[in-house]
Amino acid sequence: MPQLFHLFIVAFVVSSFVYARVWNDTGNGTIVFEEAWTIPELTTGLHRWIKMMVLSCASPCIQGISDPTVANAMAINANNQLAAQISNNTLRFGAFAALSMHNASEAAAELKRTVEELGFLGGLVNDYQQSGENNGEHSILPDTLIYYDQPDFDIFWQTVTELDVPVYFHPRTNVEPISTLLYGHAPWLLGPGQEFAVTLSNHILGLCTNGVFDRFPDLKIIVGHLGERIPSDLVRIDTQLLRQVPLGMPMLRNVSTYFHTNLYETTSGNFATTLLQFHIQEIGLDRILFSIDYPFVDIPSGATWVNGLDEVLTPEELLNLKRGAAIKLLKLND
Repeated sequence: MPQLFHLFIVAFVVSSFVYARVWNDTGNGTIVFEEAWTIPELTTGLHRWIKMMVLSCASPCIQGISDPTVANAMAINANNQLAAQISNNTLRFGAFAALSMHNASEAAAELKRTVEELGFLGGLVNDYQQSGENNGEHSILPDTLIYYDQPDFDIFWQTVTELDVPVYFHPRTNVEPISTLLYGHAPWLLGPGQEFAVTLSNHILGLCTNGVFDRFPDLKIIVGHLGERIPSDLVRIDTQLLRQVPLGMPMLRNVSTYFHTNLYETTSGNFATTLLQFHIQEIGLDRILFSIDYPFVDIPSGATWVNGLDEVLTPEELLNLKRGAAIKLLKLND
């Protein structure tokens, strides 16, 4: 975070009309969703095969800022700077907004500003928002973890649906003492090997079980890393959650259904061909978006894997995975 904080504190004034999104559909190449803050070189080698990259703020970004006032100001500043970075090349780069989730109304206002004035394509949150006086960078005990599956956040989700843009849920590292309590016995499980999927999947299932998608049936959420394992276990999840209905769970449908109507997954950092095939059977290819997990995974590795899928997917299916589903979700050709 130190480099990001240094970046954020620079004052920046944005002229809104400069950053209107322009899209040039070449009919080939890929569209990817990456948590990269700086613009990579996409003109040589396998990098040229990426026709559009959607950039966003690296984890935990604003979700790691406990002070609401500071977090909101940082989010605005970060979005202005990201808009400035891509302003000269909106043919190749788009952006998801960084958002302070301390206050649902403020988050809604900033998302609306970035979409309508800066041409952003949606928002990205790095799992829960840490909050409270004792939840700073060097604190021992957190005061509050804010999740977005409660009715208090309905005003935010209403704005998201009115804007008709997706929100990407990306994982983050846990705050203390949660991190030590859960993984102190086996610290090797911290991060992408286990921690990220466990923590973020709980948040996504919270959106489902707390009825967010029932209240907002047009809401679109993206989950990376092949859905943080949820689509691999839908039968058990659906079966066991039925037992919670008599106990007052407000969810009206089941998690499988939401993966056909509200939830999308990306392939970021999970180039497992057989697992991809299983997920296609479970949720459908139209709900799966190709991504790499750059800069944590190098672009050539992703290119080599996806281009090798011509052995298991038809040309039409592969094109949909590479770009078709993303074009539709982001309304690039509307």
